[in-house]
Amino acid sequence: MGENSRNKRKCSFCGRPESEVGLLITGLNGYICDSCSQQAYEIVKEAMQNSKGDAGSLDLKELPKPTEIKAFLDQYVIGQDDAKRYLSVAVYNHYKRLLQKPGKDDVEIEKSNIIMVGSTGTGKTLLARTIAKLLKVPFTIVDATVLTEAGYVGEDIESLLTRLLQVADYNVAEAERGIVFIDEIDKIARKGDNPSITRDVSGEGVQQGLLKLLEGSMVNVPPQGGRKHPDQKMIAVNTKNILFICGGAFDGIERKIAQRLNTNVVGYGATKETVKIDRSNMMQYIAPQDLKSFGLIPEIIGRLPILTYLNPLDRTALRNILTEPKNAIIRQYQHLFKMDGIELTFENEALEYIVDKAVEFTLGARGLRSICEAVMKDLMFDAPSSELKTFVITKQYAEQKFQESASIIKKQGE
Repeated sequence: MGENSRNKRKCSFCGRPESEVGLLITGLNGYICDSCSQQAYEIVKEAMQNSKGDAGSLDLKELPKPTEIKAFLDQYVIGQDDAKRYLSVAVYNHYKRLLQKPGKDDVEIEKSNIIMVGSTGTGKTLLARTIAKLLKVPFTIVDATVLTEAGYVGEDIESLLTRLLQVADYNVAEAERGIVFIDEIDKIARKGDNPSITRDVSGEGVQQGLLKLLEGSMVNVPPQGGRKHPDQKMIAVNTKNILFICGGAFDGIERKIAQRLNTNVVGYGATKETVKIDRSNMMQYIAPQDLKSFGLIPEIIGRLPILTYLNPLDRTALRNILTEPKNAIIRQYQHLFKMDGIELTFENEALEYIVDKAVEFTLGARGLRSICEAVMKDLMFDAPSSELKTFVITKQYAEQKFQESASIIKKQGE
């Protein structure tokens, strides 16, 4: 009797009886088997991706204006107004380029890729991560240090776009409207001007490979990244509308800038007036020829028309970074201790001591994190097991813990 009832019930879609399927789901007026429900899921998923990739989903009136984008960045990143302005305008113009409709005048808005230069810890990567929270197009951060020329150990240049495809759920139409932030671009600089019998596969070779991506062309991208091989199915991606933002520390470029500024013109063209140069912040005088001197090839500099710099963080900026942003370092530690039921407070003198040490080490905002970790290490180890309810970090406590940590490091180095 039970076997007859199993044979009577069948899938309303494929018609197979319950005895021939793994699972039969009962509805109000019919049944669906596990294989049909799986197929239905795939159809719905594909339909949702297609609707998501529709370029009409962007509306210029609803998009954040450059002032609004900068105001959002101000909540998380201290200072760096010039870089924020360039970034805000670039993102807004990227939206407008995507929404541009062909007109009678045949004017086509071309993209303006950006390169940001700034010493370590000034906020290049933080700017990129922060703006990603606001964007309505796919955005990814990739690292240039792992790239090598095709055919050598490392990752192919096209794998930069694999991450963008993954963010867009492999929706090619959506990925072709995205933004890619290439971090550590200075690490692929040409190693030297002298010709060599060995190829510069992770330097100039990578720069040459990046040219077609930055300019805009059809690129065959490996779906899973890594190396391309003959049997692998490729995905064709058009990079014409993909905005590229590059960032790098360019350590030592200040010397190149100084050499250029100190070059005196001899003869009738010599200028009598000399402009005062701010030696403490040479980065503000950066020009494309300095990037060429550092080791970027002229072709790649031409494809990054917007050059902006990030100011080195002074004492005031470092002090503000500790407490002011939404994701401030001190707030992070207070939140960690709050989860253990401990109220953590910092005396102003303790914060000033941490900032003084960060200025001494010249590591930017990352230096602040290192010093805070050294000060907080013992407390973070002991406090969860204690019955503490409140704790105040004084200057004496911060100084003692930091000196203990510094002496341990010194002993290890001997």
